[in-house]
Amino acid sequence: MMTERTTPAQALALTGALLATWDALHPLFDQWFQSGKDAANKGACGHHLVYRDGTRVGEEVEGDDRAGEPTMTATRLGWISAARHVASYTAGQLTGTVLLTRVLGYRVPAPALLAGAAINGLTHLVIDKRQPLLWLAAKAGKGGYVDHCTVVRRVDQDGAAQVEATGPGSAAFELDQSLHRAIGAFAAVTTAWLTIRSTKKGRTR
Repeated sequence: MMTERTTPAQALALTGALLATWDALHPLFDQWFQSGKDAANKGACGHHLVYRDGTRVGEEVEGDDRAGEPTMTATRLGWISAARHVASYTAGQLTGTVLLTRVLGYRVPAPALLAGAAINGLTHLVIDKRQPLLWLAAKAGKGGYVDHCTVVRRVDQDGAAQVEATGPGSAAFELDQSLHRAIGAFAAVTTAWLTIRSTKKGRTR
């Protein structure tokens, strides 16, 4: 049982364990467990209609009959794709955290654990929609960085380079990852604080 004297040390230990776990699991659930379609479509935005795979209505491949296939606005597809990715990311993070703490003989109260997951999940959703991230980058004076650090992964039929401003290798991707990790630190502190607070209340009853 914790005492008042050992509480700060335990709080630091729990914060460090949570932060290390979330930081280590972040690339796994942000990359390996994210579907290619969600990665490609989560940043979709606009009122134009698209199919569920992201293909814009009117730009179908010649001979591809898609009559009757459901369509939606690009913005709706973007939110659905981002939400699906964040759902799997959050589930993986929660699972990893519970496994770690239980193996080490420590039980984090559900409200504290869910609070940290909510902070990570909701901010992850907003950041991964790209438009809020790019807006924040512009406000922070990082617009030039985003415009300069782009990537070229393909060329069109005429041989012209197709520049991508997001995705691995771009400034937007680096800003995305740094925000996720920084917010993860705040979420870890929040979870640890709520856990210690809950423990104190339980001891004084």
